[in-house]
Amino acid sequence: MKRHRASRGVILVAVLWTIALLSGLAMAASTTFRSFAGVVTVHRDRLRADALLTAGLEVAAGLVRRFEFEEIPLREIETSVALSGGSVRMRIEDEGGRIDLGKAPVELLASLFRSLGARDAEALAQRVVEWRTPAGADPLNPQAIPVQDETKPPQAAAGTDLEFPFSDVRQLALVPGVPPALVDAAAPLLTVFGSATVNPLTAPSAVIAALPGLDASRARAFLDARRRGPADVARLGAMLASAQQHLAAAPQRVASVQLTVTLDDGFTARAAAVIVASSRTPSPIAFWPGTP
Repeated sequence: MKRHRASRGVILVAVLWTIALLSGLAMAASTTFRSFAGVVTVHRDRLRADALLTAGLEVAAGLVRRFEFEEIPLREIETSVALSGGSVRMRIEDEGGRIDLGKAPVELLASLFRSLGARDAEALAQRVVEWRTPAGADPLNPQAIPVQDETKPPQAAAGTDLEFPFSDVRQLALVPGVPPALVDAAAPLLTVFGSATVNPLTAPSAVIAALPGLDASRARAFLDARRRGPADVARLGAMLASAQQHLAAAPQRVASVQLTVTLDDGFTARAAAVIVASSRTPSPIAFWPGTP
């Protein structure tokens, strides 16, 4: 009788262990399937967000083409578009209204750094110009072919390239002595897609305020007159006579766009792109420099 009871006890323990094992397997399978479903959902949302980002970029390129065709200065534009499955918010700006890190003269860079609170603005601006100028070239005329002094050993170029020494405004941090705080403050006002001059019709207010020889009251008067529009180039230019050598109201050729996508389920994605208006193609060329 005792042996029979013992065998029943062993069977009961075995059954309980089997139930526990099956329960654990079921829980593990449930967790795995939930994780898999979550991965599938995120992947699906990313695909939908990418599609909406592409659609938003096409809308932005169409706006840039329209402003170019109608010869309207492309100042900062913020707009949003509702599409199937979500919405896209766009901020479009003319890169020609910013100060070009690789082409601006030392006076313009120094004035920008000074407006941002740099104590040694002139020295920092000179370092930028020296960094982007190949060894042996004239900093005042960097396009001239440098002549190597045969009595001295060959020197490597200070910058990465004569025509395009910078490919990103954040590379300002590569210049010796430039503090990180100044890089952060200057980056929104700089570009690598501009020219030696700034377009005053599209420049941000902080760029106008940073122009050499321009006091705060004249900068405010100019911005007020520009805001009232339509733009009278000659009249507006006369208001910035002290900085005229650093200005040129050229047609916008390159625009930057910041895009933010929000799906109906709350998923968000962001991207940055550059739109280049090319005369060789019927519509602007757009490419993604990166995702912020």
